[in-house]
Amino acid sequence: MPRIAGVDVPDHKRGEIALTEIYGVGRSRANNVLKEAEVSVDKRPREWSESETKKVRRIIEEEYTVEGQLRTEEQMNIKRLMDIGCYRGKRHREGLPVNGQRTRTNARTRKGKRKTVAGRKQSKDKK
Repeated sequence: MPRIAGVDVPDHKRGEIALTEIYGVGRSRANNVLKEAEVSVDKRPREWSESETKKVRRIIEEEYTVEGQLRTEEQMNIKRLMDIGCYRGKRHREGLPVNGQRTRTNARTRKGKRKTVAGRKQSKDKK
């Protein structure tokens, strides 16, 4: 199981899928890395030679921001939005959807589990 960017890449999956286990590497980036490293997309990481593994590791670690560094960068960007008090920052602070989605219904992922409010009945004319 090759270790790339601090992550054990699964060796039984195809190369392009296995690399997506790394935070910050999706399918297209994985394909670009494998193409640049001259490794077949269909080759599984257990079939990679030592030199191919080193090439892939070097490309990912030198050319892309991944894993902990990327997470830190994203958190700093969100913190900056909250500090300057812009609309998106306020939405992050309140735990509501940031990109203009409706909140009357849905938005459960951001808002969390429903909290029942006592004494509020829906009238029959409202649906």
